[in-house]
Amino acid sequence: MALPWAAESRERVIAGRVAAGPDGVAMARGNHTETGAIGMQRRHFLAAVAASLVAARSAAAQDTRPAGSRTIADMRRDWRNFLPAGAAVPSSSPPLRLSRDEWKTRLTPAQFHILREEGTEPAGSSPLNDEKRRGVFACAGCGLPLFTSEMKYESGTGWPSFFTTIPGAFATKTDYKILYPRTEYHCARCGGHHGHVFDDGPPPTRERWCNNGVALTFLPA
Repeated sequence: MALPWAAESRERVIAGRVAAGPDGVAMARGNHTETGAIGMQRRHFLAAVAASLVAARSAAAQDTRPAGSRTIADMRRDWRNFLPAGAAVPSSSPPLRLSRDEWKTRLTPAQFHILREEGTEPAGSSPLNDEKRRGVFACAGCGLPLFTSEMKYESGTGWPSFFTTIPGAFATKTDYKILYPRTEYHCARCGGHHGHVFDDGPPPTRERWCNNGVALTFLPA
């Protein structure tokens, strides 16, 4: 996913404006007539503002921590309990390899753009953002189970987000599409692109697997 950082980017912009002041000029430069005491007070104020922003972000992440005492190991081990009764799902091996034309036949145009061309759906466009039922999120390309509903949380980004995955669901690579490195992840069975994983998720993993909703199908338990 190319734009999974809308929320974090806004935080950085806000933080930058606080540090830069209302005129956009770095306050640390100050006025040449400003006294040292006033400059120090201003620096202390900016440090306090920055600390409060960090604390707020940390508190928000903690508020999204999944309820209950189950560990991440428990969730990853017991994922099959979230499948519909009698559901038959594929494993990651052997891999599914199709030609470009075969994928175009198999997928909708939107799915093909995301899964095979590493596109990005608009934020807030997927109905899976609001999916609250118990079940499993699987790859829309090949049906491989990727996440359970227990792993999902509300990140506020506009894309379905998860703090961990079903074991063996994904492979990753580093991409530089927006100049700085990001960790892209894709289906371990069919290679379909799903999104990017970031380190601003809730505890205990601190992971945010930011997924295109159109790349997923939901199997309610």
